[in-house]
Amino acid sequence: MGFISASQAAEKWNISQRRVQVLCSEKRIEGAFKVGEVWAIPDDASKPVDFRKKDKKRLKIL
Repeated sequence: MGFISASQAAEKWNISQRRVQVLCSEKRIEGAFKVGEVWAIPDDASKPVDFRKKDKKRLKIL
């Protein structure tokens, strides 16, 4: 199992590097840990669900 940096994860998931860092600090990326000032993220980690966005399908049900 390898690890990638926050910037590599950001490019892979098409989100900002800062957002990846926030997700790591909130412990929303399983297996991520900090080495000095750099986040190490498992290369097989999946992108967490973004609860800030509202799902239009879910809104129709409510």
